Amino acid sequence: MKTSDFDYHLPESSIAQTPVEPRDSSRLLVLHRDSGQMDHRIFRDLSLFLRPNDLLILNRTRVIPARIFAKKETGGKVELLLLRRRDELTWEALVGGKGLHMGKKVTVENGPQAEIMEILDGSERLIKFSEPIEPYFPKVGNIPLPPYIHEKLSDPERYQTVFAKEMGSAAAPTAGLHFTPQLLDELKKEGVKIAYVTLHVGLDTFAPVTEDDPKEHKIHTEWCELPQETADLINATKNSGGRVIAVGTTSVRTLESAGRESIFEARIAAFVGPTDIFILPGYQFKVVDAMITNFHLPKSTLIMLVSAFAGREKILETYNIAIHEGYRFYSFGDAMLIL
Repeated sequence: MKTSDFDYHLPESSIAQTPVEPRDSSRLLVLHRDSGQMDHRIFRDLSLFLRPNDLLILNRTRVIPARIFAKKETGGKVELLLLRRRDELTWEALVGGKGLHMGKKVTVENGPQAEIMEILDGSERLIKFSEPIEPYFPKVGNIPLPPYIHEKLSDPERYQTVFAKEMGSAAAPTAGLHFTPQLLDELKKEGVKIAYVTLHVGLDTFAPVTEDDPKEHKIHTEWCELPQETADLINATKNSGGRVIAVGTTSVRTLESAGRESIFEARIAAFVGPTDIFILPGYQFKVVDAMITNFHLPKSTLIMLVSAFAGREKILETYNIAIHEGYRFYSFGDAMLIL
């Protein structure tokens, strides 16, 4: 298995630059793993493929307005991209600007001062604010969009899911962006259950695998939580013959991390903590029966994950058909339902 096995050509015109309105009017490609059949639908048709007693798992993380502008003591401009919160005052961040060594201080525009405490990898720094930065988010923070999106977002809430609750992500769990409150209510009325996990998405999720052998790739670590209430619903669903349907690769990683830690094979337990699970073809899924996901970047850990679930050849064939059929790719793009 080579990283190049997960490469494909995507025309730039296929990369969605803006979200569609309403959210559930995006397209939905349904892939049936057993037969290879594909259905071309609209996302609001999702209920046609779900059954009473199925369980949808949603990631309720919320994107923080992590892009912040500051100035050096000399007056030079600095851009901070907050990645992970270590404690009340300390964050791991990408820092854009020259000469920002350990001990250097910057001042957030209309906000507190921050000091470089440690040099991490590349342009990553450990920075410590003079006071908590969160109260300043409404006036100094900007939502960071993925590097392949070049158009300004008119409404920052469109890069949040309608069920986003737990602040902590540097990027959105994009498969969840297609849901509206009305669609969720409709699914509940039809007997589909809904439960929540949290995984705070890091920017490394967009990073391609650069090693020739993907097994040598060091996967990024992300914090996640599967609460007891969700674990109970998963176990009840499995016992009654329902399907656990993960919404997004972040939910998949949370569920399978909990499955990996469970003592009893037939039951999943609550889980909280960091996960570095790296799902490659050959992986045996323990919890997830179906998944909703967007179309992913070439040679990324995410296309490797969906290839593990549906088969590499089938995924690449499906992606090529999706390109030919005019589906929109990546964060603001269309969705797949893999059954």
